[in-house]
Amino acid sequence: MTEKITRINPERLHETPGYHHITVVEAGRTAYLAGQCPLDQNGDLVGSGSLEMQVDQVVANALAALAAVTAQPEHVVRSVIYVRSDERDLLGAAWRRLTGSALGPAFTSASTLLGVAQLGFSGQLVEVDLTVALPD
Repeated sequence: MTEKITRINPERLHETPGYHHITVVEAGRTAYLAGQCPLDQNGDLVGSGSLEMQVDQVVANALAALAAVTAQPEHVVRSVIYVRSDERDLLGAAWRRLTGSALGPAFTSASTLLGVAQLGFSGQLVEVDLTVALPD
């Protein structure tokens, strides 16, 4: 299926830190993952106050969700990353940790990074929303 995914950066648009402005997917099945939160298998928040620990849990959860639909990070065609902060450095730290992780290839597609005032769970600092073009 990855041969049916094309990632494009038009020359007339600004350079990106690793993602592509456009991701084109040929016809096929799509999976929409719920926002992956830094919760363990029991539903408990991991790493209260630690962006790094929470990102690592989000990565583990996202990889498990991808595996459940027989997909890999390179099958992700859209991502939205939410970080509870308005500090550019913290948003950048979340981006770098995500792109440097085993989930990193997911963020080469069309991607948005947002600083937000609040997330769903008390103490939650990060959440990742993924759209996946399922492999044949």
